[in-house]
This record gives sequence, structure tokens and C-alpha cells, in this order.
Amino acid sequence: MTPPPTDLAAFTELARERLAAHRHTEIESTAGVRRAAVSLCVTEHTGEPAVIVIKRADRGRNPGQWGLPGGRLDEGETAERAALRELHEEVGLEAAPEHVLGRLDDFPASSGFVITPLVLALPDPGPVRANPGEVRSVHHVTLTRLAADDAVRWVPQLDGGRLLQMTLGPRMTIHAPTGAMLWQFREVVLLGRTARVADFLQPDWTRR
Repeated sequence: MTPPPTDLAAFTELARERLAAHRHTEIESTAGVRRAAVSLCVTEHTGEPAVIVIKRADRGRNPGQWGLPGGRLDEGETAERAALRELHEEVGLEAAPEHVLGRLDDFPASSGFVITPLVLALPDPGPVRANPGEVRSVHHVTLTRLAADDAVRWVPQLDGGRLLQMTLGPRMTIHAPTGAMLWQFREVVLLGRTARVADFLQPDWTRR
């Protein structure tokens, strides 16, 4: 396996190329479908590229769960605009459309939202400032860790299915939908594989 890029410029070039080749799936908006967008935002952290992952505040939407910066689309808002707005509102980072490298598949969350993941690279992000009303803590997962063999665990279920667990750090085990989007980012962008995630199992507690 080719190791992931060790600098942000190399990651940016590779991600643009692989995301352009990835035919992302889109889920059509129908009555009752709520839309959301998130950022898989890559920045330099302690000398290597890393994805920003958040732990949500103990109150509010998805309390205490692992997530990516993002949220629901406002009336008339595009997924890209929503992802950039939420990145600033939740963790204080300013990003522009030119920082967007591409997108992954829409994910149908069991909470009723269809989530669109955007991949970004920020070469000069400035300080992270977590919004205490929405974010308990901000974490940086290096691309090296995300691409590691032991970052992915599949747990057999009684019905014959398998539950994904992304094990990205001490006490950092992430399930779908966030885990599914991180897994597809790993597979498509870092490893250059074809991967789909719409049918991934989601724990019951992610419905909150």
C-alpha cells in the first residue's frame, strides 16, 4: 500500500485527482428529506496533514457523539455553502470555495438527514476556536492513522450484517454515519479504491 501524503500540497493534488475520478452518488431531494453537509477538512497539524473531527457538545444535536463540522442546509443554501458556513460557526475556520477539493457520496442517515460530505484542504487555517454551544472538543486525525490497517474494524451482527468501527485514537471509536464518511474518504482519497457507504449499518443511538 502506498502511504498517504505527508504534506498538505501533495495531499491537495492527490485528492483533487481522485475525487474528480470518483463518481459520487447523489440522493434526490423529496418531500420530508432534510439536507445537511459536513466538511472533511484537512490541515497541517504537528507537521503532517490531519482531518478535523469533533466531539459534539453534551446538549443539542447529537449530544456527545463524534462528528465532522457541519449541519443542516438553510433555505436555498447549497451543500458547499452550508459546509463552509458550519466549519466557521463550529470551529472558527474560514474556508472559501477554492479550498473545496471535491465531494463524496451523499449518506442517508437514520436520523432522517441526507448528508453531503465535502473534502477541503486549508493551507493556512489559523487557530481552531470551538463553539462551546455545539462542540465539546476538536481533534486532529492524521492521514497516516486514518490509512492504517488497524483503523478499521468490522463487528459481526446477529442478523449477519457487519457494523463498522473506525478506531482512530484512544477512546475514539466512530460509527456510521461519521465513521462511514471517514471510511469512504480513506478508501477513495487516501487509498485510491472504489467504495460505497449508503448501506452501512448505523447504531440506534445515532438516530438522536
